[in-house]
Amino acid sequence: MPITGVYFIPSNPNASTVFSTITERLHTALADEPTIIGRWFLEHKLMRDTPSCVPASASQRQMQPRYMQLLSLSFHSNHGFIYTSQTPDKNAQHLVTGNPTPGGAPSPAPSNPAQSSGPMIMITVPLPSCSALFQHFSYACQPIWCHRHTVTVPGGVVYDVGDFRVRIGDVRQTSPAARVRGTVVEIEWRGPSLVDSISAQSLARKARAGQVGSTVALDNDDDDDDFGIDMAFSDGIEDADVDAEYAASTALIREFWARLGIEGAREAILLPDVGKEAKDRLKKLKQTVRQTVVEDKGGLQVEEDPDPDAGVDVARQFMEIFRFNR
Repeated sequence: MPITGVYFIPSNPNASTVFSTITERLHTALADEPTIIGRWFLEHKLMRDTPSCVPASASQRQMQPRYMQLLSLSFHSNHGFIYTSQTPDKNAQHLVTGNPTPGGAPSPAPSNPAQSSGPMIMITVPLPSCSALFQHFSYACQPIWCHRHTVTVPGGVVYDVGDFRVRIGDVRQTSPAARVRGTVVEIEWRGPSLVDSISAQSLARKARAGQVGSTVALDNDDDDDDFGIDMAFSDGIEDADVDAEYAASTALIREFWARLGIEGAREAILLPDVGKEAKDRLKKLKQTVRQTVVEDKGGLQVEEDPDPDAGVDVARQFMEIFRFNR
């Protein structure tokens, strides 16, 4: 679960993008020489709730728009991501206020309307299900949801630059009309990371539980050494430590981006709920209850997706960028 930041530089329909400029500055403005390690692509579909045809009365507050977004990423190929607005509370005030930061302090109300959609819920689903769900909401739920646009990054480039991995690609809208929207850059911190250690410990613990047997007790004498490492690692870590690392890594990512000297970019970083899954994993690592592994026909039932939370932070950031004031 790497810590990342996403930057989007919009372009006019008939103008060239900054893709070549960013690529050139990666080679000239940084001390570390970038190395191409592969290609990447994504597809993003945006849906919005259909506005009511009944005009609101003067006593009613204006409702925030509700969104549903479906995203697939080539570097997280086990699942797709669905991000949707929470059902509004009828008794709540639907005014746009600042989103809470990971540290808990309120941030200023965003000036970009695309960032004013209210609380969102993230889930992951098997990748083939994304297309089926989109078709369902496009046709069966058409009176409620309308498809606003689809954008893709058809041929992005992946660079390793020192302790960073950089993905660059031009964003092309394919629906409702074909056009170039701009260039997106994802910067991933790949240096030493507490968050990655939490994810690795969680996955290793699941794998170890599957090897030990159908029922694993954390206080079992045979497994004290294996699981004691997990407990010693997690006991001294709190949510505030996770927040602090996100803040420190964000500063490094912003410093890296500043060296490129690209102006006019929209930034998606340290969004609400970024780090939520890492904190959930930390809580599970701290649990001392017995852990059960389900047996199926004499063997262990293996999850098809070993890490269903992989990529949720960067997916939130891409989806925030790709709302495009719609």
